[in-house]
Amino acid sequence: MTTTRTENTPVSHPAAAGGTVASTVPVGAVYAEGSTLDRGASLVEGSVVLDETVAPNAPWSAVVRKGHVLTIVDVGGNQSADCLLYDANDPEERYSVPDTLAWQGNAYVRTGTVLRSNEGRPLMTVVANEVDRQDTIGGACGKESNTLRYGHHVMFHHGCRENFLAEAGRRGLGARDIVSNLNWFMNVPVEADGALGIVDGMSAPGRRVAVRAETDVLVMVSNCPQMNNPCNDFNPTPLRMIVVEPAPVSGASRSAQAAGTAKEGA
Repeated sequence: MTTTRTENTPVSHPAAAGGTVASTVPVGAVYAEGSTLDRGASLVEGSVVLDETVAPNAPWSAVVRKGHVLTIVDVGGNQSADCLLYDANDPEERYSVPDTLAWQGNAYVRTGTVLRSNEGRPLMTVVANEVDRQDTIGGACGKESNTLRYGHHVMFHHGCRENFLAEAGRRGLGARDIVSNLNWFMNVPVEADGALGIVDGMSAPGRRVAVRAETDVLVMVSNCPQMNNPCNDFNPTPLRMIVVEPAPVSGASRSAQAAGTAKEGA
């Protein structure tokens, strides 16, 4: 069954001495009327066990069972899906940026990247990806960082950190459990001199990434509410989250895969 996750009513700007706090950045913004939306489909064939739409700006979480594949659809294009991963049976073991990057020796997340825990164990593997590279070093926006970057007029806007805290609370987790995260569909290039920048995305409506759970994994996502940089094209749009139990691989397919693997290793 397809469902939609919505967000609580945004907090209004409080009164300030001599008037109210004004902002040119919308709070609780939704995608512009007439936006191109493509809900896509799972990147992996199988039986659908979960299919939910995450509203613009809202948090989401679910447990993805071992062997199941989660496809995240960038419905409107360039919508950053900030993401945290936890071992569902022991949340003390969670996604680790340094372990993931050190094991693969690359700063980007691409097809084949193994998303590792703080114990060095695989949590999920990127099995399909329609964007050249995915980010895991740009971090998550929050009220404090937004104020520092963009000015005090945005200090009352919630960000991905606030979404993570809200969703973590529903899962029995807290502030100490919020660690460095993935940013699906956000473009953070690393320049030759090591400089970073959040720039226009490389995604488009309907682009997808698929990750396979290597153990039971609690996946937590913030559909980024950022309205101050290009991470969501200044136009927050929905995400679609599809979890499938992959179709069994036939004997002939396994033999073909084995032959291909042997040829690659030759």
